[in-house]
Amino acid sequence: MAVEIKFCGLTRPGDAALVGPQGATYAGVVLANGPRRLDAARAALVLDALSAGIKRAAVFGSHTVEEIVDLSRRLRLDVAQLHGDPSPVTVRDARDKLESSTAVWAVVRVTNGEDAARSIAELDGVADGILLDAAVAGSVGGSGTAFDWSALPADARPQLSTFIVAGGLTPDNVAHAIRTFHPDVVDVSSGIERTRGIKDPERMREFARAVLLETQRA
Repeated sequence: MAVEIKFCGLTRPGDAALVGPQGATYAGVVLANGPRRLDAARAALVLDALSAGIKRAAVFGSHTVEEIVDLSRRLRLDVAQLHGDPSPVTVRDARDKLESSTAVWAVVRVTNGEDAARSIAELDGVADGILLDAAVAGSVGGSGTAFDWSALPADARPQLSTFIVAGGLTPDNVAHAIRTFHPDVVDVSSGIERTRGIKDPERMREFARAVLLETQRA
């Protein structure tokens, strides 16, 4: 089973340049409020440092659909990642207005398994991808906190949408996350950092190596 990797929370062009060589498929910047937030100009500099073929993603928070569409076009995004518990209506609206080449990933912040399963069912097939993350007050990702993996029912996995797992992943626990959820993509930010917003090349290598070893075992 092939599992793709997304390195998120990039803040420096130099770190972005390592994404492809270290084995990730997706690179993400944060446009939502938070410690890794970039403005559009800085985000463009970071994303433009990616090697050819790496998919460009951005994390949105309280943005309007119009702002999401505008920024996605300006940054030539492959993925618009919607935090803030987006409704199926919002996701569908963004999906309809964006270029067909830009996927919409809806984030489900897990507080309890029942609510998360309900949100997954409502978004499945509406969003191009469904990303599970921890629910942390004042955070839209990158908190380094994992949700309770045992809380999600085994049958809650999306059937139609790409399945992405985030929240407290590290080189040490990502293999366990893959065995638990069987995701299409694993998404990491703080787990590959030296300090907040500054990526550690060795941690990036270790994370990618752990994913590769686990998928080879499957």
